[in-house]
Amino acid sequence: MTTNEELLKRYKAVLPSFVTPLYETPISIDYGKGSYVWDLEGKRYLDFFGGILTTMIGHSVPEVIEAVQRQATKVMHTSTLYMNEEVISFAEEVAAESGIPDARVLFTTSGSEANDTAILLATNYRGSNQILAMRNSYHGRSLTTQAVTSHRSWLTSSYSGLDVHFVQGPYRLRSPFKDLEDEAFTQACVSDLVQLLDMTDAGGFAALIAEPIQGVGGFATPPDGFFGAMHKVLSANDILFISDEVQTGWGRTGDHFWGYEAHGITPDILTFAKGVGNGITLAGCVARAEVMNVLDRTSFTTFGGNPLSVVAGRATLKYVKDHELQANAAARGEQMTDLLADACQKTDWVAELRGKGLMQAIECVQPDSIEPNAAAAAKLIEACKDNGLLVGKGGLYGNVIRLTPMLNVNEDEMAEGCEIIIQALESISG
Repeated sequence: MTTNEELLKRYKAVLPSFVTPLYETPISIDYGKGSYVWDLEGKRYLDFFGGILTTMIGHSVPEVIEAVQRQATKVMHTSTLYMNEEVISFAEEVAAESGIPDARVLFTTSGSEANDTAILLATNYRGSNQILAMRNSYHGRSLTTQAVTSHRSWLTSSYSGLDVHFVQGPYRLRSPFKDLEDEAFTQACVSDLVQLLDMTDAGGFAALIAEPIQGVGGFATPPDGFFGAMHKVLSANDILFISDEVQTGWGRTGDHFWGYEAHGITPDILTFAKGVGNGITLAGCVARAEVMNVLDRTSFTTFGGNPLSVVAGRATLKYVKDHELQANAAARGEQMTDLLADACQKTDWVAELRGKGLMQAIECVQPDSIEPNAAAAAKLIEACKDNGLLVGKGGLYGNVIRLTPMLNVNEDEMAEGCEIIIQALESISG
């Protein structure tokens, strides 16, 4: 039997140095079922991270497996040069769910590629290379999406043909406006946007790209209506709004199917990825027809929306709707907040528990301050793992624990996971 230690040696010998395991004592994942996974040594873990929010409806879901197996016996790949009924059907379903009128859908292979496409469309549509993005944002690892990322831990290049300006956004804990009430906080950020446009507009910005809840940024969550207020300024200046729903989409926030819906607006462009294929590579970009059709040259994607990925997406979306998993996300998210709130409040090295639905985070700080405490976060994530719970990490300073159970997590599993977190909080000295 291969051990975790043996596999780690092979991992380090063949993968790039910038690709690193999550834990101080790394583990493998051999197989999974439902909300649990097992490593090569047979230890079971409750999975509250889902491969970075990607295994969205549980491991080894029969409906998804069977759909993929059926398609694999027919054809696994066609590309956009040929028509395939599964691909067209899923595009129709995504267009209908998007909320964007007269929507067009381009499937891609990753969230980075989807966001890259969104920026390509916006800059061509507006004839401008000026882009707005939010501070503390993350939109991908491609050269274009790195340009609109404002997160030093994940920035690998500053080269870009885009003229990007970052506005004040949802990361309230460290905002200069952090002490304001919701409405005043929103207005202060809007005023910052107005001033930025007044000072830097060189002939018309193309778009603002934003995550309704910042993912890698540690689930920084703005007040409801925040982007609605921003949108009024954008609309007055003919600036497009791109909603990066890579992590917030498909009902994860509980209150809404898409993160943008909490703000009373409809985006011009929407991107998605992560959980829609329940682990299989699938992402995409949705835009109203006049924006999507702005490209006047032939373009296609070889692997985007291949039939094998698409049937996984169709089966996953059907499962979400048939089992009312958005409602479950709301209920289990409320349960998580109720169970963790008191322990987080009593812990002097926890600044806050934040987020929505099944997208919540714990920010670790130096005791009785807001100075980042990455060491405490590392201890917390390790303690959870040692006691059989997998959680994620993020935040600008690597000091935020991300909690993202699968959408079909049940009440007992939530209670089990939260008990492990509480015990870990109590065992660690900040």
